[in-house]
Order: sequence, then C-alpha cells, then structure tokens
Amino acid sequence: MSVIVVGGPAGLTDRARQRVEHLEQLWSRFRSDSEISRLNANGGAAMRVSHETAELVERAVAGWHLSGGAFDPTLLQALLAAGYDRTFEEVVGRSGSELVGEALATPLRAGCESVNVSGEMVSLADGVGFDPGGIGKGLAADIVAVELMAAGAEGACVNLGGDVRVVGAGPESRGWTIAVQHPSSSEPLALVGIEDGAVATSTTLRRRWAHGQRWSHHLIDPRSGQPSESNLSFVSVIAGDAWVAEVLAKAVLINGTEHAFDILGGTGAVGLSVDVEGIVQMSGGYLAYLGNGTPPPRLVLPTAQPRVSPFRGPSS
Repeated sequence: MSVIVVGGPAGLTDRARQRVEHLEQLWSRFRSDSEISRLNANGGAAMRVSHETAELVERAVAGWHLSGGAFDPTLLQALLAAGYDRTFEEVVGRSGSELVGEALATPLRAGCESVNVSGEMVSLADGVGFDPGGIGKGLAADIVAVELMAAGAEGACVNLGGDVRVVGAGPESRGWTIAVQHPSSSEPLALVGIEDGAVATSTTLRRRWAHGQRWSHHLIDPRSGQPSESNLSFVSVIAGDAWVAEVLAKAVLINGTEHAFDILGGTGAVGLSVDVEGIVQMSGGYLAYLGNGTPPPRLVLPTAQPRVSPFRGPSS
C-alpha cells in the first residue's frame, strides 16, 4: 500500500491506512471472520453484509458481464486447487506434497450467474465460492481516493498492490505521472500521465510458484478452470476506475494476442500488452497518455518465460 495526499487537513494518510485495514477485514478470504469468508460458508442462504461488501460483489458481477466472462469472481475453487489457499508468502514456501491433499478437499464450484445482490443482502448458490482477488484491490483504491478528496485533500494517489487510482492535484503539477513497470525490466516500460483515473496491471510473472518442474499462478482461465496459458504475460490498462482497469487487464491477458484489445472497445479504456516473447503492443488511444515517450517495440527478456503447467491433482 502506498498513499500520497496533496493538501488537506493533517492525518489523512493515517485515515487512508485505517480505511484499507477495515476493507481488508471485510473482504479478505484469508480471514475466517471476514464477510467474504462467512458468505462463502453460508450454504447459499442470503446474508446481510456491509454496504462496502455489497458494492464489491455488485461490481464483481458487473465485471463478469463487462468482460464477457473472461473475469469471473467465482473461481475460488480453481485457485484453491492451484494451491493459492493462503497468503502468497505462505504459498511459495510450501511443498507440492502438501498441495495434493488440499486440492482434493475443495468442494466449491464456479457460478457467477447465481450471485444475487439486493440492497445489502447478498447470496451465492450453494457451493459457489467468491474470491475478491484483484477487483478488491481496485475497488478499495477507488473508495479511499474518493473519500480522501471528500475529507478535504486537493489530490490523492492510492496504490494497492499495483492498482493505482489518482484524482485531483499532483505533488508538482495538475496531474499525475504513473510508471508502468514490467517485472523483467529495471526501467519503466511506460510513463503515463493521468489527471483523474486509474492504472491496473495483470501479469503471470509475479504471483507464481513452482512444484518440481511445474509452474502455477493466480490468473485462472474461466474456460479451463486452470491457470491461464495465454501467450500474453503482462497487460496494463488505463480506465476511469481502478476496479474497471483491473477487470479489463485480466480479461485482455486471458484472451491473448489474437483478440487482445477487442474487449476494450466501447469502454473508454486503453491498454498495453507484452507477450511471452517480449513483443509490446498498444491499443488505440494509449499513445495519448505517454507525452513524448513511447515503449520499445520489444523487450529483451533475461530468460525464457516459463510456460505454466497447472496442478491437476494426482492421476487416477
């Protein structure tokens, strides 16, 4: 978490930290007492939740529709089967033998069409698991940035795990400059200028873990229920809201280069992608955010990018 506040009364950064911690308590699937964990354990019955959680679930379903199903917040079962059943720091330190038993014990299924939100009452079909994932980071950044401005800030930049929302005056100018950083390069891939909006990045190169000779990661392809094997490994999207940018970045990556930016049409969002060979592409309109600089046509990757070999459990 990184927060920059321009102007306004004292204590706004502390307020932002407390607000993020509160949203973490409501939404984390790694906390058994969070509203999301209790919703997943509620056996399909409707449950009254906070207005923040109702908004999260509503936005997640909207993201499913917006992405044509490429983003699906009900892929919790697939994440657990891939080994992502605890914080990432704990996942990477675990052996493959531990994963086998846990994957077999996963009873949940996907089913975004069954998610229902009515006011502050939320229900999932019995056995459907909801994962806040990246959209939770994006929406939290949106919420905190808007609330900082309402509290008197002249400008704010909220960065939650790489999902960045900016609004109002920057520290030195009218807008904000955000670095788009590829994991394989020490220099920013692009510097984008935004006055009020968001940047979110999805990549298979950071949150991944090895099991013997196999690799797994957290970006699940809804069509297969397995970690994505898309030929895109990095996508960054600029949009008006961070939750939208997060949904679209994930959708573009999963769809791959053949139809890379089709999903952005009509959304007002623009994107940049890097494939597994290092080739850089931009959607129409992206250059308008770059000022005088342009990304290289291709990155020189230090090593060949490993292909994902998803965990599928023991053979029968």
